[in-house]
Amino acid sequence: MCGILGSWTQRPLEPGIRDDALSRILHRGPDDEGQFSDGGVFLGMRRLSVVDLETGRQPLFNEQRTCAVVMNGEIYNYRELAGSLRQAGHVLSTASDTEVAVHLYEDHGESFCESLNGMFALAIWDGDARRLVLARDRFGKKPLYYARTPDGGLVFASELKALRPLLEAAGGMWELRPQGIADYL
Repeated sequence: MCGILGSWTQRPLEPGIRDDALSRILHRGPDDEGQFSDGGVFLGMRRLSVVDLETGRQPLFNEQRTCAVVMNGEIYNYRELAGSLRQAGHVLSTASDTEVAVHLYEDHGESFCESLNGMFALAIWDGDARRLVLARDRFGKKPLYYARTPDGGLVFASELKALRPLLEAAGGMWELRPQGIADYL
């Protein structure tokens, strides 16, 4: 079990806020922590190392380092996908199942998930297009919570308790709305 979180807001997150949010999902990944920031964009993760213990540290990037990915879960067909990506000319720097997602995104855009067989929640930041892509497997096996911020941004996390400091740092309020609960149920 791993955990991911992040934000895309008008202002960069303070390091203390990022660290607080990541500490709230420490139990999801005691083996490693990774962070990436690009202005108002932040991606973070806690990793339980299962696949590619040595070089699979996240976030992972495309060859030009213009796209970054963090993922919670496992892509079962990653070896097959990695072979196809290499044949297409991609240079994979790890044996990680996570890395195939960023290269598939480069080649197929937002439809990249159609090739993935597994259970996952992931975030890809495309710096060139200034686009944040959040995706989950078809059955939603891995959790991914998100909220809009007052400045029109977005925060997300694998657990609600990690979402709270990100939302509050962006000026959002942490409140339960009865209508929202009714809609959910």
